[in-house]
Amino acid sequence: MFWFMEGICFLPTFLVIWSSSTFIVSYLIALFEHHVDVIFPYISDTGANPPESCIFGLMTVITAFAGMATIYARYKFVEKLNEKAGGVPPALNQAAFWIGMLSCLGMCFVATFQETTVTSVHDAGALLFFFSGVLYTILQSIISYKAYPYGCSLALFGMRTGIATIAFLAVSPTVICAVFVTQTTLHRKTEDEDYVFHLVSAVSEWIVAFSFIFFFLTYIHDFKKFTLKLRTEFVDYS
Repeated sequence: MFWFMEGICFLPTFLVIWSSSTFIVSYLIALFEHHVDVIFPYISDTGANPPESCIFGLMTVITAFAGMATIYARYKFVEKLNEKAGGVPPALNQAAFWIGMLSCLGMCFVATFQETTVTSVHDAGALLFFFSGVLYTILQSIISYKAYPYGCSLALFGMRTGIATIAFLAVSPTVICAVFVTQTTLHRKTEDEDYVFHLVSAVSEWIVAFSFIFFFLTYIHDFKKFTLKLRTEFVDYS
């Protein structure tokens, strides 16, 4: 059996590969169409114009649903682990689950409302995605610590904590510097007054996005250990 067929680790594996491809493919198409600059455009800039906007929207929505499935599987894993070993407060697991779902909802808003058409909704979705996503990684790091030694090793806890810390440190300059970016054009010049703010914000945004990707990569180790089964029960109301 191949490693990605063990348990349900195909879920985080697919999520990592697909989400990475979403960012890279839309960026390459936008670059080929000369819609963005080579040096660090915003991720949303790479999905602002057709044809890349169509591909970006479709792939991002699929990423959001894959993220929901992975977050739900993680929630059930921690729930079952807690039944046998304890250590993780159920309220903490539930909070992480719902916050993760909010992050995926924000991703759907980002995918369906382009920044050049409905800017306010797009920005609100991006803020929901980033802040909820960072909070989710922090809560899952805490859960990993509380699940030690039965549900997580110290090395894995350290890795998740490190990734969550990077995401936390990068999300602030992403948002704060974006406030000082006044230009609405997709092409930037080094002599623009807000170029430095744009560059810091865009670089930080890419760091946050790939921090999420690498965080879900750490789930592969856990997801090899269990499977999810759908059970159907017939209820006779007559």
